[in-house]
Amino acid sequence: MFARLFFKNSLENNLVFLLDVDGYQMAPSRAKDYPAEYILASAMAAAINYPLWRASALAQSGFRVASSSFPPSLSPYVYAFAPPYKGMVATVFGMTWARAAIFWGSDRGKELLSSSKYNVPTLVATIIPPLVVSTGVQCINMPIVRAAITLQDPQSNLSSVWSALKHIHKQGGVPSLWHGTSAGILKTVPKYCTAVLVKDWMENVLPAVDPSSPTADSDRLWRSATKSACAGVAGAALTNPLDVIRNEMFKTNQPLFDTVKNLWRTEGSAFLTRGVGKNMIAVAIPVGCTIFFTDALIDYTSSSRERKGQNRYPISILAKIDVKRCCAKGRSG
Repeated sequence: MFARLFFKNSLENNLVFLLDVDGYQMAPSRAKDYPAEYILASAMAAAINYPLWRASALAQSGFRVASSSFPPSLSPYVYAFAPPYKGMVATVFGMTWARAAIFWGSDRGKELLSSSKYNVPTLVATIIPPLVVSTGVQCINMPIVRAAITLQDPQSNLSSVWSALKHIHKQGGVPSLWHGTSAGILKTVPKYCTAVLVKDWMENVLPAVDPSSPTADSDRLWRSATKSACAGVAGAALTNPLDVIRNEMFKTNQPLFDTVKNLWRTEGSAFLTRGVGKNMIAVAIPVGCTIFFTDALIDYTSSSRERKGQNRYPISILAKIDVKRCCAKGRSG
């Protein structure tokens, strides 16, 4: 019989098996048991950060915002926060389901791969799920993304996502709705793979929170905020050039390689950092917020269930156990 074990942080992302140390039973999965928290966290992050996304889309697409009242550096932000909010509902919906699917799928996929009989290495189990899920999400979401970005042009007379979709279809047929998918995948997949990898790595290297500390709740939030910020910034910084290429493809309807050649000819290497400041805000903040809100909501729900006695496996008597060592110890004892 194992001695009673305690683990210090109830929000670890890399939990594969949680075993009741008295009965050797499987504990609930973080992703499997909290899907609603992933969706709600993504919705909150998408709604809060919609204006920042607009500002980033304006900058990276090269759309010009004319304003005599504000300097050029501030004009995109003023425009982004001011009505009309064209395409807001569709954009928020698209970002909500996409990020929820990616982060839930990444965590759940890692759990399944890590617990499989094939002894999948941790790095592979971490990278494969966001790679697969984010690729699928990008392909499904592309028409909405393209229509929403087209709407942000101040010179556009289009009033809704539906009208933008019809306009794009009229110009190039059904394939035009997925124009820019290649650049979108090149941008989205590395971004989320990087964010998930950094998130899980930070989860392992950050000091665990002592549950007996009087500041345990605030310590847990600060720990999650640190992890979330690092993951968001890493993903945004890596993929800014691909954001620029994708948005330029939307604007010019040129293929990927022609777009890159034209950008290099007209702007040189400067296009790699075009809109990077706004992109760091528009990408790093919502990705970081999604991770942070997910942690906070799962922590809140788990604590509520434990207080009500609904948790079959109270957090205080669970321990993260290396499965191979556990099985080996069981066989030897």
